Parts: sequence; C-alpha cells; structure tokens
Amino acid sequence: MKITVLGCLGAYPYEGQGTSSYLLESDGFHLLLDAGSTTLVNLEQHLDPLTLDGVILSHYHHDHIADLGVLQYYRQLYPSLTPVPVLPIYGHTEDAVHFSALDLDGVSQGIPYFEAEELKVGPFRITFMKTIHPVPCYAMRFVEEKTGKVLVYTGDSGYLESFVAFADKADVFLADTYLFEGNERHHAHFTSKEAGELAKAADVKKLVLTHLPQHGSLDMLREQAEQAADYQMPVTVASKNLVLEI
Repeated sequence: MKITVLGCLGAYPYEGQGTSSYLLESDGFHLLLDAGSTTLVNLEQHLDPLTLDGVILSHYHHDHIADLGVLQYYRQLYPSLTPVPVLPIYGHTEDAVHFSALDLDGVSQGIPYFEAEELKVGPFRITFMKTIHPVPCYAMRFVEEKTGKVLVYTGDSGYLESFVAFADKADVFLADTYLFEGNERHHAHFTSKEAGELAKAADVKKLVLTHLPQHGSLDMLREQAEQAADYQMPVTVASKNLVLEI
C-alpha cells in the first residue's frame, strides 16, 4: 500500500499547503481519501485524475471536500478520446444535502457507507468508527487484502478511547493533530499528547501527524507526540508529497 499526502493542514490552506487529502494506491487501484483544498492540482503531479478509481470521504466539512466539485467538473469537461467511467464517491448519509451532491449524471455516483458494515473497495476492506466532531464524521481502518497491511485514518476527532481498539497494531496511524499539548479533551480534534498516547496504547508501528495547525512549531508538535508515546514508534509530521509505503 502506498499513501501519498496531497494536503495535510486543518481548516484552510496556507502558504502553499492544502487541506486534508491523501492518495491510496495498491495493485494499480487509486483511491482518493478526502478532497480538501488544492487536491486537484497536487493530484495531477502524481496521477491523471481521469484514472482515479474512487473517492471516499470522512465527512463534509469544507476542508475535506473543497476540491470535490472541481474534480467532478474535470472528469465531466476534460477532453478525452475515450469515455471516462462514472466515479464512485463513498460517503455517509447523515447529511442528505451533501450526500446528494456526490451524484453528477454520467460523472460520479454517491455510494453510502455505514458504521456497522465492512466496505470492500478495490483491494481494500474498510471499516468505520464514528468520531467526536461538530458534524458526523467517520474514522476509517483500511486493510490491504493482499498483504494484511493496515492504515487507520482518524478523520477529524476529539479524544476517544475506542481508537485504541480501532487502531490496534496499525502499520500507519494517520492522526488528526490540530492542537498542541495543553488543549486536551477538545470537542473536535486531538492534541499532540493525545495522538501519542493513543498510538502507544494501540501499539501502532508508525504515527503520522496530520490535519496540522498553520501556526506554531511543528517540531514541537512532533516532540510532544513522541514523548506521549514514550518514543515507542517513529513519529512523522505529514507534508505535501510525503509518500508512505507499507
């Protein structure tokens, strides 16, 4: 499994960095995980957007879906000699207005996922866990069927002890870390301390901090997470074009 970071800031783009978006690839299958600001221009550096096989969304806040509409327009309007397949876009149904916007005739089709059901998408088996956030949002556990490798993506969430079981022994724990230590039990996001503590308790192999703050020292953010995790696994701060292979 190959994971490419397209955008990793929380809330809004800043100084050339975009918001949450990741490209997951395995066995020639290309899945876009969230579609925040600057997704499309960064995706073009790695993949022809017409060859994307699917999109999956954690929730419908703008910093996770800002480029979804322009991706739909790209596939609708880009000149092509061959027909472009309808793009499946997976999302939850707890926001009917946003879910309905996933459908664009002849371009994309919204497909629901549910917390109680495993979803099979290409080479991945995906399970879901509802998070603590102001709007319905889901964390995702991706298992690459061929290898058994595991990516856990928190989406956006405040602290939840259930992440310990959900992220158990994940190869990569991609964790919303918008806040510095000292802001624990926030209603929407992890702190660096909480990301480290959960990673340690879940015995993950690698912690990647994402949904990052625009201001403050990212070295300090990483150091706080490392300390909270008792230095038991590598801790990386996400950045545009960072590639992770597991």
